[in-house]
Amino acid sequence: MGSFIPAESAHIGCVDKLFSRVGASDDLARGQSTFMVEMVETAAILNQATEHSLVILDEIGRGTATYDGLSLAWASLEHLHEKNKCRTLFATHYHEMTELETKLSRLSCHTMRIREWENSIIFLHEVIKGVADRSYGIHVAQLAGLPNDVIKRASKILERLESQDKGSTRKQVSEELPLFSPFVHQDLQEENVSPIVREVEELDPNSMTPKEALDTLFRLKELLES
Repeated sequence: MGSFIPAESAHIGCVDKLFSRVGASDDLARGQSTFMVEMVETAAILNQATEHSLVILDEIGRGTATYDGLSLAWASLEHLHEKNKCRTLFATHYHEMTELETKLSRLSCHTMRIREWENSIIFLHEVIKGVADRSYGIHVAQLAGLPNDVIKRASKILERLESQDKGSTRKQVSEELPLFSPFVHQDLQEENVSPIVREVEELDPNSMTPKEALDTLFRLKELLES
C-alpha cells in the first residue's frame, strides 16, 4: 500500500479490506456527535470485516460514560475475535479488558515501554508484551502544560478515588474533596514566596546583556541546588 510504518521492516501479508477507526470528531453537518461518528464507523467494521481483513481500532468507547464505553469496547473485541476472526490492532485505556487475554485464545496484550524519572515519564517508543501497570494521564497532562495547581488537584482526587472503599459513592468523594480545597491555595502560596519565582518575576530580559543573562542563569541554578 505504500503506507508508512514506524519500524525497520514489517510483513503484513495480503488483506481483502483495511479498516481503521482512529481519532474522533463531530460531524456537525449531519448532526452527529463524536460518539455517534465513532459508533457508525465501528458498526461498519464489525459488519463488513472478514477473516482476511486488517482492522485498526483506537480507544473505542471513549466518547461516552465509562461503563458504557468499557462494555462496548469489550463486546466489540469479543465480536472481532469470535465472529470476524480477522487480524486486529485494538488500542484501549480500559485496564479491565486485559482479563480477556485469558479467555480469548488468539488475543495477545502488548504495551509501550515507559520509564519514570524524577516525577516524570520518558516514552521509550518500544512495544513489549504485557500490560501497563497503571495509567499515566496526569503525567501526560503535566507534559502538555496544564497549570501546576490543576495537576496537584487532579493527583489528590485520583489518590482519593483509588483508595476509597468499594461501598463509597461519588457523592461521598465529592464531599470529601470540596471545590477549591485549601491545599491548592496553600501550594500556590508556597510557590509565590519562592526566592526563585520572585527573582524570575523581577527579571527584565530585554535590558540584560548576554553575560548578565548567563550569570543570572547560574545563580538560579545554585538556588535550585541549595
